[in-house]
Amino acid sequence: MDCKVTLSFDEAVVNRAKRFAAKNNVSLSRLIEFLLNKVTNSNYQSLEDFPIAEWVNQVAEGEAKYHTKNKSRKSLKSAYYSSKK
Repeated sequence: MDCKVTLSFDEAVVNRAKRFAAKNNVSLSRLIEFLLNKVTNSNYQSLEDFPIAEWVNQVAEGEAKYHTKNKSRKSLKSAYYSSKK
């Protein structure tokens, strides 16, 4: 059963992904589903564990940049409980 998800991406990434999907006769939704399926069906604990170059090269041109912030367990716990109030 399909469900809808709203995601936000950089416009340039979306345009490249659309071109890639069109060249491969697949919808953008199915392309994203394929990539998420590959990531979640493996035993990767984080993005750093996943061989990013393997799938990024399939959908993008150029270097992928991930903007993440390392947070302590204490700050994550505090943010979680604050969001539940």
